[in-house]
Amino acid sequence: MRLSKRALHIKGSLTLEIDAKAKKMKADGLDVIGFGAGEPDFNTPDTIINAAKEALNKHYTRYTPVAGSLELREAICHKLRTDNGLQYTPENILVSNGAKHSIFNACQAILNPGDEVIIPSPYWLSYPEMVKLANGIPVFLETREDDNFNIDIDKLKELINEKTKAIIINSPGNPTGCVYPKGLLSEIASIAIEENIFIISDEIYEKLIYDDKEHISIAMLNDDVKELTIVINGMSKAYAMTGWRIGYAAANKTIIDVMKNVQSHSTSNPNSIAQYASIAAFKIPDEIIANFSKEYRQRRDILVDSINKISNISCKRPRGAFYVMVNIEKVLGLSYRGEIIEDSLTFCNMLLDDQMVAAVPGAAFGANNFVRLSYATSIENIIEGSKRIGAFIENIKNG
Repeated sequence: MRLSKRALHIKGSLTLEIDAKAKKMKADGLDVIGFGAGEPDFNTPDTIINAAKEALNKHYTRYTPVAGSLELREAICHKLRTDNGLQYTPENILVSNGAKHSIFNACQAILNPGDEVIIPSPYWLSYPEMVKLANGIPVFLETREDDNFNIDIDKLKELINEKTKAIIINSPGNPTGCVYPKGLLSEIASIAIEENIFIISDEIYEKLIYDDKEHISIAMLNDDVKELTIVINGMSKAYAMTGWRIGYAAANKTIIDVMKNVQSHSTSNPNSIAQYASIAAFKIPDEIIANFSKEYRQRRDILVDSINKISNISCKRPRGAFYVMVNIEKVLGLSYRGEIIEDSLTFCNMLLDDQMVAAVPGAAFGANNFVRLSYATSIENIIEGSKRIGAFIENIKNG
């Protein structure tokens, strides 16, 4: 069949094999502990659910404007102003079917064939594929665990050329939990202004931040960088609304207009009920979100401390999101039960077989010496799962 060459070059998720295997094991009644979840395990707050019920009772089931209802876009503007110091009007806002959709729209709006987009690595696995779907070329900027996965400015400068159109930044980040300090963001902003390149700033984990770290949106640093920045955010992570599929972008009106046109011919408006519920989400007390963050911080500390007590693997303490990147470099190349641990995918398959623990191979994020563990699971699972990982590493040592 003569299929799209562009689509054929899009990679499927490397995690599907592990995920399918873990689900089958669970279905067979096995006690599998999953560290793969990329979503909060809390329930959506009742205030939000009740707002959705109210929307249904009021028959708010019609099309909204493509860009989202005016009331929701006004609520987003208020949120950006009070939380991030960013002044936007509703014409600067596009509501989409999740933050991922917002990034997809951004890539479609700004990229021409052959344009390069710089992506710090480790990266969220969908960034490169969305760039390629827009006929762009992903260019990876390697970061180091010893630097807490922060961007090396000199390396960034080396990658910029006449084809560079944009850089994607994600702080707090998936999969690393990295939180960019203000000084680093200022340097990135200065380069973007000097080189006239766009910044796609994925801020979906903004509310999940720890240890007195502060989330800073790069767009608030000055008006010049704001004009070049597409701020991405959404309801999924902060409000435990992953299935509701509401994300949004804030940017220069010209950019938003093009993104809106793209969306108008693909999905049209996002779900009307979820939009109504999202307005209510912005009104819930701050302490509810703070309690989510407090719980994640406790889970993080237990997981990090447990992993760092295991020989031959280690991890840094992430400052945001709900992921830990575990360094498995010391066990790669070792043999276990006659099979060489060649890479992170092999490691994850063996871990699942040996101890019924599901983790995400770092290869999915461009970091084959790591595996990602999510602490969006119960403390009981974290404690038991860590014990099993320790037992697996001990089994490797014993052959």
